[in-house]
Amino acid sequence: MKKLFLIIGAPGSGKTTDASIIAEKNSDKIVHYSTGDMLRDEVASGSELGKTIDSFISKGDLVPLEIVINTIISAIKNAPKDVVIIDGFPRSVEQMKELDRLLQSESEIELVSVIEARVSEAVARERILGRAADAAPGEQRSDDNEEVFVSRMKIYTDPLEEIQNFYTDKSLLKVIDAERTLEVIVDEMEAFVKSSI
Repeated sequence: MKKLFLIIGAPGSGKTTDASIIAEKNSDKIVHYSTGDMLRDEVASGSELGKTIDSFISKGDLVPLEIVINTIISAIKNAPKDVVIIDGFPRSVEQMKELDRLLQSESEIELVSVIEARVSEAVARERILGRAADAAPGEQRSDDNEEVFVSRMKIYTDPLEEIQNFYTDKSLLKVIDAERTLEVIVDEMEAFVKSSI
């Protein structure tokens, strides 16, 4: 049985960094996938699917539901460890409902918790646009600019309340204050994950 933890958070909330540190520190039992990384890996492969995905990501748009869900379920089932942390998912009510529907028919995967790395829009903006300014030439991600940030932030916040309510009703939502230092956030998140498995 795979135990699944989802981490949601605004762009710049640090969710990918938090999850990767926890997985590194517990590499004997935890594996981490970022939805963005899974999709970007597909883009980098140069496949037809990758080209389709890229046409959405480069505009800051959501990748179609079916592509994302299939990528995720396949990654969880094939994960080399029993505890899987995925960040950046779900990003829409449709994704949430489709994942919930699929998980109900999946005896191999148990969703243990959805962790929200919570930051204000001001902090998120400062981190994202600061990251763009600090990037070396050629290293800047195509999605690190003001216009795309605003679009990504809206995509994140529009369905957020419904996603929070859905997982709260299932007693699965855990909120972590992600405006503190990285070490404090990671310690709290790691302790929570370990106590839940």
